[in-house]
Amino acid sequence: MSHSEPASKRRRVTEPNSLQMYPQELLVYSPESAETFHSPLSSSNSRYYQDVFSHNPGYIASQEELRSMLIMTAQSAAPSRRGSPVIGEEIESEETLPRPGSGANNRWNARALVTQQVQTTECAHGSEGRRHSHQRATDVSVLGSATGKGQEPGQGQIMSGWNRRRIQYLKNYVAEVAPWLDMFDAQATFGIQLPALARNFPALLYAILAISARQLERKEGMPDSFESLELYQEAIRLLSPLLQNRDPKVIGACVLLCCLEMMSARAQDWRRHLEGCAALFDAFNINGFSQGLLQAIFWCYARMDLCGALMSDGTQSTLLQPSKWLPANTREEDVIHMFQEAESPDMYANYAVYLCAKACELVSLRTKFLELGEDNGCTGDIYHQRWLKLWEELQNWLARRPREIMPVQTVNSKPFPHILFVHWAAISSNQLYHTACVLMLNMMPKGAKLQGNPEITTSLWHARRICGISVTNPHAGCLNNAIQPLWIAGRLFSHQSEHAQIISLIRNIEAATGWGACWRIRDLEIAWGYKAHRMDRPERQNQESLTDN
Repeated sequence: MSHSEPASKRRRVTEPNSLQMYPQELLVYSPESAETFHSPLSSSNSRYYQDVFSHNPGYIASQEELRSMLIMTAQSAAPSRRGSPVIGEEIESEETLPRPGSGANNRWNARALVTQQVQTTECAHGSEGRRHSHQRATDVSVLGSATGKGQEPGQGQIMSGWNRRRIQYLKNYVAEVAPWLDMFDAQATFGIQLPALARNFPALLYAILAISARQLERKEGMPDSFESLELYQEAIRLLSPLLQNRDPKVIGACVLLCCLEMMSARAQDWRRHLEGCAALFDAFNINGFSQGLLQAIFWCYARMDLCGALMSDGTQSTLLQPSKWLPANTREEDVIHMFQEAESPDMYANYAVYLCAKACELVSLRTKFLELGEDNGCTGDIYHQRWLKLWEELQNWLARRPREIMPVQTVNSKPFPHILFVHWAAISSNQLYHTACVLMLNMMPKGAKLQGNPEITTSLWHARRICGISVTNPHAGCLNNAIQPLWIAGRLFSHQSEHAQIISLIRNIEAATGWGACWRIRDLEIAWGYKAHRMDRPERQNQESLTDN
């Protein structure tokens, strides 16, 4: 094995965005019609889901409004407005909560946008366009109807429909969304505690409804549904006067809305979506040891921040530096004891998240030093020392795992081993350990001498385990966090059977969770040199070169 830094790591920082360098046919998989959804798991005619939500002008404006509000709040960091209502304070009850979009102050509600689209469609398609446009406008008008006294005839039935959908969204949130938010949290902060608090806190309730509606829209392929957008906008409107308060319910609602944005965000936009929450955590001094709800909410954000760093392929660290994941003035040598003294499998799993973030930070510093000449102190000798220290910490994490974080069964098989875990947090934490090792080994300093099992010093050994963990543990709560590790591992394989199983895993993740994943298949195709997603077609058994159009 070569100990020099790979040439593939060079000049990446100064290149244009990697997505701009791909052949156009790999970047765009347009459906035959914008109205049509093809599941990633469908047959040979499958195409990638075209999510129009992220391009909606109302969503873009609302997202920018939320981001600006969070950053402004972080910059002021001094309460100047009325605080959050406390439980028991007189607020709207859950029975009288207005439907989304009914607020007069909602400048970017979906009904106004649909009206614009109705006019555009009528001009473009004549009477046929008017017929379809009228139906869409009617649907959204029904959604946006207000509640209260003086209802016109029929509105009672309309509200009954809204209440049924609200129950549907809450059930879906508890069953489908909360498990991946609570992946490292046996206390089920997002699945139990926040929904209970939301009963008397409308901003949090609307955030819960919004993320659940968005997940259903993506999973079931409903590109013309605007309900999640209106719920998202209503949550932002309700949060606006409450942001100055360091209230766990407010912070939780902000993180939920951030998660909603991540579902369909483009790779190059991830950091922008995370910036608001990062600024808020920094300003309010919320970290991974803040205790209670805030601690659980922080680690949910931290996993998203880490995913953003993993996307950058070694060019960027997390937005919130790993040192800020700890209480102020924490000494480096005390970190491992803090995680161990928590005596919690969940916190030990969070330690793996922290170490993986440290690996991203170190690789990013070295990459910028080499490629940009950035004076960040990451010279050869210093990098060598830091690399060896972090590598030792990673191996200590593996050796000291509590039994809950260890596999209950490991079976060597082809193409990937089967590694079974029974604890939710064990699945992703072990996968992140292997991911960090791949990152480190890909940037191993020249002359470094490693001790222990020779297998642990090879990237391919770790890559096989990343894939094997996902193959063996299809727990819905851990699927979306596997997307970036699978991409990092997948680039190292060369056999068609390995590629086919990785593609199947990624397609399953998007189909099962609604979380955007299939765009990573295109990135893997670039690394592999052929359009692997066509291998499942019987008539196309031969590998097709990227240059064949």
